[in-house]
Amino acid sequence: MSFDLMSYEPRGDKKNSDFFGEYLPRIYERRSSSGIADQVGPMRAIVQQVETTALFDTLIELYVMTPYRHTATYLGQTHKFSVLHSHADYPALIVMAPLSPSFEDFIPRINRMYPLARNTPQTRYVGEIYGATDLSTLSKTLEDQNIRFEYDGDTENPFYTLNGFRFTTPSDFTCNRVGYSTLDFNDPDSLGLGDRVLLSDAEQTQLDQAAAFGADSKISPLMLGVDHLATRILAGEREDAILEFLTMVPYYFWGAYNIFDMNSSTNVNRNPDVDDDKKSPAKVFTANNTPSFINSFEQLPMPTEDFVRNFGRRLHHMAIEIQDGDHGAGEKNVDFVVTTLKDKGVPFLAHVVGECKDDPNLKQIFSKHSKNTLLITEYIERCHHYDGFFTKDNVAALTAAAGQDEQYQHGHVFD
Repeated sequence: MSFDLMSYEPRGDKKNSDFFGEYLPRIYERRSSSGIADQVGPMRAIVQQVETTALFDTLIELYVMTPYRHTATYLGQTHKFSVLHSHADYPALIVMAPLSPSFEDFIPRINRMYPLARNTPQTRYVGEIYGATDLSTLSKTLEDQNIRFEYDGDTENPFYTLNGFRFTTPSDFTCNRVGYSTLDFNDPDSLGLGDRVLLSDAEQTQLDQAAAFGADSKISPLMLGVDHLATRILAGEREDAILEFLTMVPYYFWGAYNIFDMNSSTNVNRNPDVDDDKKSPAKVFTANNTPSFINSFEQLPMPTEDFVRNFGRRLHHMAIEIQDGDHGAGEKNVDFVVTTLKDKGVPFLAHVVGECKDDPNLKQIFSKHSKNTLLITEYIERCHHYDGFFTKDNVAALTAAAGQDEQYQHGHVFD
């Protein structure tokens, strides 16, 4: 669609600094003049890492809780990789696990710094991969803008320097990476991840059973794809994280809202070049309004900053859009999906929040943290063509529910 970045007025009531107001349009202009806007396409893959023994359990979980289905598994030099797809136009999902639990790179090193991440040192969301046309030109252009990339010898995991890929170093503000690739993610054999590994008959049977649950219960057709990816960061790094991200990808700052009840703000960035966010999911950054040491004067809730202090800067949740519609007897589709998953034993943090009656609105809910990925899965139904991105009341309720589940108790870190 046609979209004028320079005339767009961001939505929301979160006041940004003069610094942000000055550099946002300059970043848009430089993206265009330097060719980045033309060289980088939509999101093509989402990458996460799990513990050595958790890869297959993660696949089962994804079958039950998302529309992703296994396409192929590969054995690389240091990691095993599984590639999953939900729709040809939506990002693939790459889940990797180190072959040895003692594997050392950035991920276990950063995880050990935080009390609620130490028990799963290999588990971390890695980042996204965006389509690109010319990796050499792209990396040279971004390096001139002080974006750092991984090269051979820089990292212990060779995945980040495979042919056809180019990954940034982890962001100082989010700890996420941005990757670029010229490859076709709908043809995973072309990715060069390693030797293809066939699942055992027992493993394939388990996946088939998980797929059958979704089909038989009729929830699978209602799970459409990834709506957004939400990262929690520190209060003072909100604007830097947004501007850094917008330097590297052709997204725009959609807007930011204060969630006063939770002493935080939600900051949304979207891709203007797609007609459906699921083709290149929105990137959301959530941060406290005040740093924890200042909040000690005010004694306001601060679940967002507590999460970062307990788990580190990292992705907090992945949202799955549920098809809008009435399932029957006054029940919306998201209610039906959640009730079915609860009956299957999937734990949730609270009840579905939001109302969808006659007016456009949202209904959404958070699952509990996955023991395999540490991520929350959000389910969101955009009712009656709701054109906003979220509602403040819903976000406040979801944030409060998650905060209750993310507390750190001294003396219980290693239980």
